[in-house]
Parts: sequence; C-alpha cells; structure tokens
Amino acid sequence: QVQLVESGGGLVQAGGSLRLACSASGRTFSPHSTGWFRQAPGKEREFVAALSWSRTTTYYADSVKGRFTISRDNAKNTQYLQMNNLTPADTAIYYCADPYPYGRGWNSDYWGQGTQVTVSS
Repeated sequence: QVQLVESGGGLVQAGGSLRLACSASGRTFSPHSTGWFRQAPGKEREFVAALSWSRTTTYYADSVKGRFTISRDNAKNTQYLQMNNLTPADTAIYYCADPYPYGRGWNSDYWGQGTQVTVSS
C-alpha cells in the first residue's frame, strides 16, 4: 500500500518561506516522477511542480516559477518543495503526488493527505 505523508505546512507572512517535505512508504520515489499539487478554498486542485525520475527535468506552474523549487533525496525517499516569496494567493492545501502528463495538464494515481499552507498579508 502506497502512503505519501506531507509535512512542513503552516502559517507564514507574505514574503516568507516554507519548505514542504513528503515521505513515501510502500513506494520508492526514484524510478518515478514526483510532484506537488495544491487546492485553494473554493477552487479545483491544481498542478504546482514536478520533478522527473532522473531529477534532471523540472516543471512548474507559471504562478510559482522563480519562487518554488522542487527537489528529491532518493536516499531518504523524500521529496521537497521550497517555497519562497510567498503571497496570500499561495494559500492552499498542498498535496504530494506522483504526477504524470494527462491531457493538457497533470494527474496522479497517488495522493498524500495534504498539508495546509496559509500566507497572511
């Protein structure tokens, strides 16, 4: 059984930073792409970032490019999302996932339980 567990969410002021982490059990991250989605109140879940299985290619939503960085430590079977210069628009529940291209966007077969990120103005 695959379990993805996020940590690192919290409350931060605009302009601040947070680093999310996601550990996996029942699945090894390294042969797969890994990534993050988020869902803001009243909105659909959206793609945030993905990292290829080889860790050589990254993909970011336009809204987070230049501010967020995705990475993965294969030895720890953990992926990270470093979020800098946060704005209130980044407030959402962030989900760890194993994304794959789907139509014009991304989808995932596995999801974590989510971690809340709240950015105050």
